[in-house]
Amino acid sequence: MTQQPARSSVRPVQRRAPRPSPALAPEQKKNDTVHILPPAPGIVRIIPFGGCEEIGKNMTAIEYGNDIVIVDMGFQFSGEDMPGVDFVIPDISYLEERQHKIRGVFVTHGHLDHIGGIPYMMPRIGNPTLYTRLLTSLIIKKRQDEFPHFPHLNMEIIEENARIKAGSMNVRFFGVTHTIPDSMGIIIETPNGNIIFTGDLKIDHVNGMPTAEEARVYAELGQENNLALLMDSTNAEKPGFSFSEKQVQENLRKIIADAPGRLIIGTFASLLERIIFVINASEEMGKKIAITGRSMKVNIEIAKQIGLLKAKQSTFISPEQVGDYAPNKVVILATGAQGDEFAALMLMANKKHKIKLQKTDTVLLSSSIIPGNEKSVQKLKDNIARQGARIIHNMIANVHSSGHANSEEMLWVHTQLKPKFFIPIHGSHYMLRVHSEIARGAGMFEDNIIIPDNGTIIEIDAEGKKISAAKDKVAQGIIMVDALGKGDVKDIVVRDRQVLAQDGMFMIVCVIDTKTGKIRQSPDIISRGFIYLKESQEVLRQSRFIIRKTIEEAIKDMHPINFDYVKNLVRERLGKYLVQQTGKRPIIIPVLLEV
Repeated sequence: MTQQPARSSVRPVQRRAPRPSPALAPEQKKNDTVHILPPAPGIVRIIPFGGCEEIGKNMTAIEYGNDIVIVDMGFQFSGEDMPGVDFVIPDISYLEERQHKIRGVFVTHGHLDHIGGIPYMMPRIGNPTLYTRLLTSLIIKKRQDEFPHFPHLNMEIIEENARIKAGSMNVRFFGVTHTIPDSMGIIIETPNGNIIFTGDLKIDHVNGMPTAEEARVYAELGQENNLALLMDSTNAEKPGFSFSEKQVQENLRKIIADAPGRLIIGTFASLLERIIFVINASEEMGKKIAITGRSMKVNIEIAKQIGLLKAKQSTFISPEQVGDYAPNKVVILATGAQGDEFAALMLMANKKHKIKLQKTDTVLLSSSIIPGNEKSVQKLKDNIARQGARIIHNMIANVHSSGHANSEEMLWVHTQLKPKFFIPIHGSHYMLRVHSEIARGAGMFEDNIIIPDNGTIIEIDAEGKKISAAKDKVAQGIIMVDALGKGDVKDIVVRDRQVLAQDGMFMIVCVIDTKTGKIRQSPDIISRGFIYLKESQEVLRQSRFIIRKTIEEAIKDMHPINFDYVKNLVRERLGKYLVQQTGKRPIIIPVLLEV
């Protein structure tokens, strides 16, 4: 478990002049929002901007008086319904308009659903000071290096005794158990009481009994005036206590020791505690470690840099050196357990990697399957199996443990902290609803629970006696970011990509004689993803007739020619014909050239 930071004297936040935001794409505009008045005196306002209708893009703001603090700034990976979009971040128009009130951004841990949005959102809110632990800061900095055109971050490392003054609020921290070191919960002290964010967490336990360290941390917190708890809801519907990471490590130790040939471990690069254990255990057994996958290499180097990983340099070999050692003396750590097409493990499975799979290899998938990746993971398993390697995964062996608390752990946390109000976060609405039932099981009154959507404005009255959700919400839209990492991919662009993917494109090129008002030659037609031209001659013949007739009738007495009008008319008439003939609605692109 991460060590709980102790308290110290309050130190003020250094005020810095906000830096200008990077230019947005020309078509980008802020979403329209309802004008929202500032909170009345004594009111604590809580606004989750993301993480309350999905897994990912976790971000919440606390506003009190003239001060705002922000907890986390994550992104969410996009789904198949967003072609060409890599991930989405919350709409933060509300914060952009109030950036002069922001006293700091506090980050709980270094996973992308909590830090991924930092490069895109920090410049838009004036680049306020960002506070976090050392490991998290290095992960953020490494990612920020990929965006040299963005302003330099103002980061402060939270020491174990840190207590930050953020305007009229104070912020302090407590250690939590998760799958990455330096994870922390955040306590925001307001005059009405503590607002507690657990961040992502689980409870370290032995057979359902929390360890002495866990019991101490939460018992001490439970003695304080805890006004509201905002807690991770990811595994709310899973019964009992989560499977212990210590037990996973013992199982991994046995697999490492007993592997008859090479052991290839595919896991998330973010599971640093597990990765460090595998390296240390392999070194103890006299085995060599080869690392493949960029994110895996980066995180291991960071762990070495701050002393979390102290393995000898001689323990590590390059992928090219794997063949120089006896197979049962080699452990390979690889990215790609989710079946990512270009990740190291899938490249091995497809025989496109410098490390070639062998029949004596054991491939261990030490991760769960992210919803939506089922087909990719099955393809990965099939391709590995075709090469004769043995596969071990979490459905047949206890080789993975979630970093999120199950229902009994959640119940235990509620009974320890005894908050007056509860706001479930980090999950879909169903997960939040299930978590609210757990809170009620701990004695929470139903009126003291708010189940939010993204953008919900939650307020606790000046006496700390009532919690409510306002009728109005802040902007609830999302900002879609593509591979270029620039600005906002607008809805209309995504809709066009969806149409292209489903119905294709139909491009027309016509040369118009402006003197005669006639088309000089038969229109050229280019089709992609719509119909196979060689087998659709009648459709093409009739399309050319409609195009010629439409254009020549439209421009007959038009001087000068209104090309926008003519193009729209062609789209309308040709579109009706194509949908009648094919049942599809391709994007029609008329190109009209005048001579």
